Amino acid sequence: MFGGRAIHRLLRERLQSQTTSSPVLSSLISKKEHEGVGSTTTKSLRALALFGAGVTGLLSFATVSSCDEAEHGLDAPSYPWPHKGILSSYDHASIRRGHQVYQQVCASCHSMSLVSYRDLVGVAYTEEETKAMAAEIEVVDGPNDEGEMFTRPGKLSDRFPQPYSNEQAARFANGGAYPPDLSLVTKARHNGQNYVFALLTGYRDPPAGVSIREGLHYNPYFPGGAIAMPKMLNDGAVEYEDGVPATEAQMGKDIVSFLSWAAEPEMEERKLMGFKWILVLSLALLQAGYYRRLRWSVLKSRKLVLDVVN
Repeated sequence: MFGGRAIHRLLRERLQSQTTSSPVLSSLISKKEHEGVGSTTTKSLRALALFGAGVTGLLSFATVSSCDEAEHGLDAPSYPWPHKGILSSYDHASIRRGHQVYQQVCASCHSMSLVSYRDLVGVAYTEEETKAMAAEIEVVDGPNDEGEMFTRPGKLSDRFPQPYSNEQAARFANGGAYPPDLSLVTKARHNGQNYVFALLTGYRDPPAGVSIREGLHYNPYFPGGAIAMPKMLNDGAVEYEDGVPATEAQMGKDIVSFLSWAAEPEMEERKLMGFKWILVLSLALLQAGYYRRLRWSVLKSRKLVLDVVN
């Protein structure tokens, strides 16, 4: 009797516990399902946000690039200059033609205050040709014995003549723009040689939507796209002494070769000296290696015998 009542009470308590726990279990199960759906939605939103951020970054990068091009100009292409090799030298015929282009096209506005006539001797002209060229200009010199300034024919030690007496006169004659000195222009500009060539040959009509102020000219390689200097290199603008066709590209190549030499007249000597030093140091290295092998071969090849008996 007592055992039957005990079993009946245990069964009733088990049923009550199952009845009590079933809503909790159901609520937990529903909560887990809701969290699973929520996590899936969160992952989708997160992936969409990352995609949107990437697209925004690409668009902003493209905008910054276009603004940078508009502000600093297009990057100049890389051209295969014949004097850029390790053992390459200047094309002296091209330097002579480039000096002719400078005299007939560029010298009316741009100065080269760091170059003397004597620098051309042995590079592009003979000494007699250079003296005759220098004598064509008149140089203000003095004072003389009476304390007065006088003019004389130019000589080899004179610098190239200045097109304007001062900066104010240069700006007045060019609508407010100041033509830069070309002595070091290929070193003073980023990617100098390629930039100068691209600038001289890069004039074109402005694209749709771009307006250029009167007196300026569109050139995408110039910072801002608007340059005061008009297109100066036109086919046939110069008649070369050696009969080479004076195309726009040929004149651009020649004037850049001349300006590159003006900025680095010691380049050929520097390369030759560097090659000599490399040769001498290579011979010294071989001699040092042979001497090391000679002195250490005896010590490295000797055999030590340990006599443990005596």
